[in-house]
Amino acid sequence: MVALELRKKSGVPLYVQLKTSIRQQAESGAWSPGFKLPTERELSTLLSVSRNTVSQAYRELEQEGILVSLQGKGTFLAKTDASALSASRSNRLETLVSHALGQALDEGFDCEEFRDAAARMALQRQRMLSEVRIVFVECNREQVDYFSTHLGLGSGVSASPLLLDELLAATLETEQLVEDAEIVVTTFFHESDVRAAIGPDKLLLAVALEPQLETMVRIARIPRQRRLALVCITEVFAEKVQTSLNAAGMEHRLSVFTFRDDSRRLPQVLEDCDVVLVSPGRKREVMQLCPAGKEVIEFVYRPDIGSSNLLQSIILQRRKGMGKSV
Repeated sequence: MVALELRKKSGVPLYVQLKTSIRQQAESGAWSPGFKLPTERELSTLLSVSRNTVSQAYRELEQEGILVSLQGKGTFLAKTDASALSASRSNRLETLVSHALGQALDEGFDCEEFRDAAARMALQRQRMLSEVRIVFVECNREQVDYFSTHLGLGSGVSASPLLLDELLAATLETEQLVEDAEIVVTTFFHESDVRAAIGPDKLLLAVALEPQLETMVRIARIPRQRRLALVCITEVFAEKVQTSLNAAGMEHRLSVFTFRDDSRRLPQVLEDCDVVLVSPGRKREVMQLCPAGKEVIEFVYRPDIGSSNLLQSIILQRRKGMGKSV
């Protein structure tokens, strides 16, 4: 699920960005009809924006029929059918195309020329993105595996996963993997280490990772006295989760189980907690071991929208500079 991301230096009003993000959640099916959104106060705190920003976005989305507010109950995604959401998305795209077509006609081109050029450019961009060779470097197995296929570049675009320790070990296999890559991607935390390992000439992009908004909202609604357990692969991931919770002011009691621990402890850990947090890819496995009815929340980090857009831009510029074409 895509998180709600705001770019405060983009020049686009924050409430407009928030409206767009919420609408995208609805149109993509990431949030189902009836999904309860955070309160205005909760969302303003989580996004570090004013409550007025959230209030304006919510109010306009209600007017557009995307959200519905129920007195005393909260704000929910309206039970709009998929065809209506699809129509809304199609209408916005048609507006963009209509504007471009109008400019083309003003310049003396005809509709057939516009159609052929648009189809050719769309195919070219899709091919450019799908052919790029990316290596994603992170320090823990959870994130390196997850982000190798969730870099936000669209269908067919992925990256080869590489643990930081494997990169620093400098084996022939990892050196060849980096040598063949056009772009190496890592997080800001590891940028200096990765740069030292790959040398000054290889293109390196550092991205920002943030906890998925829905994950944080669900945890924020858990009463402080309830006990949380985190089930993950590595201690490194557990430390990141604890840091994220502390930064958000969520001081729940958190016990940690990693798959390096004695596996015989896991059933008791799951029994003793009220809510289970799991690292990406482990939810189904843990749910099979949990007592019936226990809440299980997958703790997901996502690249922010700015990082994903920058990566797309770099790929396309690089392809254009290399003279790649359809």
